[in-house]
Amino acid sequence: MAPPQIENNKSPGDPVPTLAEGQPLRNPAATLQIRSRFGGGGLGLLEDTALIETLAHFPRERIPERVVHAKAAGAYGEFEVTHDISDLTDADFLTGVGKKTPCLARISTVAGEKGAADTVRDIRGWALKLFTQEGNQDFVFNDLPVFFIRDPIKFPSLNRSHKRDPQTNIPNPNRFWDFHNHNQEGIHCLMQLFGARGVPESVRNINGYGNHTYKIGKADGSFKYIKFHFKPDAGVKNMPAARAAKLAGSDPDYHTRDLFEAIERGEFPAWTLNFQIMDPKEAETYRWNIFDMTKIWPHSDYPLRPVGKLTLNQNPLNYFQDIEQAAFSPSNMVPGFAPSADIMLQARMFSYPDAARYRLGPNYQQLPPNTPLSRVYAPYQRDGPGSVNGNYGSDPDYVRSQFKPLGKARYQRDIAHDEWVGKAVEYSSEVEEADFEQARMLWELMGKKKEQGILIDNLVGHMGKCQADIKKDAIRCFARVDKSLGDELAKRMEVTI
Repeated sequence: MAPPQIENNKSPGDPVPTLAEGQPLRNPAATLQIRSRFGGGGLGLLEDTALIETLAHFPRERIPERVVHAKAAGAYGEFEVTHDISDLTDADFLTGVGKKTPCLARISTVAGEKGAADTVRDIRGWALKLFTQEGNQDFVFNDLPVFFIRDPIKFPSLNRSHKRDPQTNIPNPNRFWDFHNHNQEGIHCLMQLFGARGVPESVRNINGYGNHTYKIGKADGSFKYIKFHFKPDAGVKNMPAARAAKLAGSDPDYHTRDLFEAIERGEFPAWTLNFQIMDPKEAETYRWNIFDMTKIWPHSDYPLRPVGKLTLNQNPLNYFQDIEQAAFSPSNMVPGFAPSADIMLQARMFSYPDAARYRLGPNYQQLPPNTPLSRVYAPYQRDGPGSVNGNYGSDPDYVRSQFKPLGKARYQRDIAHDEWVGKAVEYSSEVEEADFEQARMLWELMGKKKEQGILIDNLVGHMGKCQADIKKDAIRCFARVDKSLGDELAKRMEVTI
């Protein structure tokens, strides 16, 4: 017999304290003791279940924090379709102007630990889970349009170089710049990070970029390549470095508090979703590799097409349950979306669910912030710790059983996937002149916006702490973007190159 469905903590009147399995507890502040006849002392009893439950649960309250993106703000909301894109896709949640889908967002820093300051110079993770009628659709984006690397095997090294020195346990700029000096494909992202947008005024004022190239299409197999852009309706707003440093010490939770209090006031942050769209034929001859996440598609080549609006309008009732236990993965794609040949995307589709299984357990999808609204039937993934969905009862746990007829999904597993020929090869990308082209375009744009000085000041402030040879190599890297940039950095840091 199935267990009764009880709405915990919602009984009328004052709640009666209980043990974890519901037995009433007269006094949750009392322990069962054998008291000394002389007073002032006592012996605890092994039968005191309340004491043992309380003490045993306490050291297990903290799940492992995320290796990256540990510090975050989050909220619930909804996504509404505002423009007809039926020519591109028949994805259910995008079908029909006015259609609304509930969602959960989590916006984070990357390198810092769970207690780190919000206003540090860092990329912001921008994660969104849409609870659609055909399963959860996750977007795991960043607030900058490009990334530091394009080879997935470098990902742990990248993050270690941005984190604490294994000897001193202190962040070390020598390690940061040593990595980037020898992996220069990230120069465009470095200029974005150390430019004006390296520290946002609030998480309500940042973009959400897909970085990767995705496929969007229909059940008939037709598809386009797309890039995602979530643009804040309140505009992008940035924080000067001096103010960010001051807040990091005086109010390290500034961004987290700002989002929570804005929603409490009814000032709901909103973003407009736009697509950049490319025909597969154009991808074959485009001037940059469209699967390289260190590159953008300029808007002059592929303008933004509006799709819908995201609004965050409800704070979590309990941060641990709703935000800390949330798990996002780019592998969560509903019918109508599919991955491309971006090797970084392919690797993240494995790495993110693997991290969630370690951090939350193999049944993390059954936790409240991850549970789909649509029906789930996955009897070939069952058992294990934390299963609370009935575990599929007596249904067969093997494929092709005559005892349980199964229906057919409307989609194939992918949409018009590429045909592959060739042999497996060992491949590592090498830096090339094309890696500096878009960085050079950004430098010229900064000049028009009078933001070149901001970039130089921020680079000098961070890079200036490095040892001499590290500084020289980093300056040479920026000189490949523009000689005047390299010359000014060398002058400001009194380095001869």
